[in-house]
Amino acid sequence: MIYLNGRFVPLEEATISVLDRGFIFGDGVYELIPVYSRKPFRLNEHLARLQRSLDAIRLPNPHSEAEWHGLIDQIIGLQAFDDQSVYMHITRGVAKRDHAFPAAGTPPTVMMMANPLVTPTSAQIETGVAAVTAVDNRWLRCDIKGISLLPNVLLRQLAVDAGAAETILLRGGFMIEGAASNIFVVKDEVIYAPPKNNLMLPGITYDVVLELAAQNGVQSHIGAVPERLLRHADEIWQTSSTREVLAVTTLDGEPVGDGRPGLLGQRMLEWYQAYKLSVMRA
Repeated sequence: MIYLNGRFVPLEEATISVLDRGFIFGDGVYELIPVYSRKPFRLNEHLARLQRSLDAIRLPNPHSEAEWHGLIDQIIGLQAFDDQSVYMHITRGVAKRDHAFPAAGTPPTVMMMANPLVTPTSAQIETGVAAVTAVDNRWLRCDIKGISLLPNVLLRQLAVDAGAAETILLRGGFMIEGAASNIFVVKDEVIYAPPKNNLMLPGITYDVVLELAAQNGVQSHIGAVPERLLRHADEIWQTSSTREVLAVTTLDGEPVGDGRPGLLGQRMLEWYQAYKLSVMRA
């Protein structure tokens, strides 16, 4: 069952017009919320990010925060599995093909679905994953969680073609983020993170990692991360709602540190899992 424009319907019965601006122009935004034991993780933060994306593309939010809470609870309750990823997709609606916005009052298209939450395997956690680097050739508003993801798709496919898990993006000599994740670098037990700006998507897990570092007395530095620091890192972490905190142990075919998940990353993952449990029990 999915939610589409005010109704919960079976997936096979859900249809959207070919004139939907999401289909024609990629004119819309999305959000993905992890759910553990049927409890949404950091829901208010995800909804706040959704609102920022909607504001950035000048699309009114179709629901109040309370309405979103209710709809998300309903979609979670309709699924047979406890751990889920709830995907929300909002476009500017159906209108005659024209680059300019449609007439005021055109109803947006609102879709929401839930799938089983797939997190890293025990083998990936134990050994880490490989990543490759590429020049970041995306547009200048990567802070918007927009559905126009063709550049990310092509960059992510570079990793797949190389048998790697992620593509780490470089721009002007600095590390920005992954094609579908945020990236942290560790050097001499200091965590380095790129700043939140228009060139990267501000991740919810990114915030959690920095909060946990502060709570546990680990020094972090938020600022431009030079490519040379990335390539000489003791540890590299890939973070997202589905990847959680995952060690990158090979970069462009070369080992990161000693080629195994580092101690600080292992501790961060433990802190993250403990934080998740505290949220689920609250």
